[in-house]
Amino acid sequence: MKTLKILALPLLTLLFLSSCVSVRVLSDYDKEANFNDYKTYAFYKTGIDKAHISDLDKKRILKAIDANMASRGMVKAQDPDLLISIFTKEREQVDVYNNYWGGMYGWGWSPWYWGGFGPGWGWGWNSPAVSTRTQGSLYIDLIDAKNKELVWQGKGVGTLNNTKNIEKKEERIREFVSEILQQYPPGNDSK
Repeated sequence: MKTLKILALPLLTLLFLSSCVSVRVLSDYDKEANFNDYKTYAFYKTGIDKAHISDLDKKRILKAIDANMASRGMVKAQDPDLLISIFTKEREQVDVYNNYWGGMYGWGWSPWYWGGFGPGWGWGWNSPAVSTRTQGSLYIDLIDAKNKELVWQGKGVGTLNNTKNIEKKEERIREFVSEILQQYPPGNDSK
């Protein structure tokens, strides 16, 4: 039983760390724009329609943006100050680990590599482990509605959890949107 606890600890730690991966965020903006003038917004349908994601995920993203903007006191309007557009990119990430994992030491080198624990141990002997994950980017563009110029862009990059659980998917989308919009307006130090 003691051996089982020792073996389970590194695996549980790895699972915990992989589930806590956050969104990496970048933003850029027009330094001449007066962000205090922007009080209302609307979604830029033409841009949103071009996003290469399902219509259901588009709805989820727009709903999360709506909630975030409302929490900032911004109002959705027919004649808005800002137009909001989104687009996405995704790519498969393949990770190959060629480390021995004997169970007692976690990832890395084991002094028993050649002697081992015997043929019945059941763990791989320096066999590579391969994992794949989808890394996605969500861009949120804020466009000045009067002059049709981009004034702010936020980008969130993170691992998309391929899950059938709709609640987890919605939670991850809200996390992406929230992390990105924390950067708006420029100079916002709410982190």
